[in-house]
Amino acid sequence: MNISEIQDLIKFVSKSGVHEVEIEKKDFRIVIKAQAKYKSEKPIMVHAGSQMMQAPAAQLPQTPSVQTQETEKTEEAKADSKLITVKSPMIGTFYRSSGPDKEVFVQVGSTISKGDTVCIIEAMKLFNEIESEISGKIVKILVDDASPVEYDQPLFMVEPA
Repeated sequence: MNISEIQDLIKFVSKSGVHEVEIEKKDFRIVIKAQAKYKSEKPIMVHAGSQMMQAPAAQLPQTPSVQTQETEKTEEAKADSKLITVKSPMIGTFYRSSGPDKEVFVQVGSTISKGDTVCIIEAMKLFNEIESEISGKIVKILVDDASPVEYDQPLFMVEPA
C-alpha cells in the first residue's frame, strides 16, 4: 500500500463516519481510528518528549446539537412524505436519454403524465423504456446517467399532481 492509497483511505474514513478501519495483509497492517466529533468535557493530554502538554477541550470541533439535527430531519421528512418514489423495476444500467446525443426524457421540474417514458434501463443488451405510473412533477433525480441500478432502487422523487 503506497502513501497516496493510505491518504485516500484516511479521507474516506473521515468522510464516511466510520470510527475505525483495520487492514491487514501478509506483512503489512494499518489501523485508522477517527476522532470523536463530540465535545469532550475533559482536556486532552498530549505527550511531547518528556513534557506533558494540555489542550483545552474547547478547541475540539463541535457538531450541531442533537435537537437541531432532529428538527432538520423532521422537516425534511415532512417535505418528502408528500413525494412518491419511482423505483427501478429491474436490474440494469440507468439511462436518462435514448442516446448520448439525444435529449433527456425528464429533468428536475419536468411535469409527467401516466405512461410517459421517464428513463431507459438496459438489461442484457435490451433497452427497456420505463414508463411513469403516476402523474406529477419530478422533484429529484436520484441516479446518475449510465449508472448500474438494482431491482426496487429509487430512481426519481415525484410530487403527485
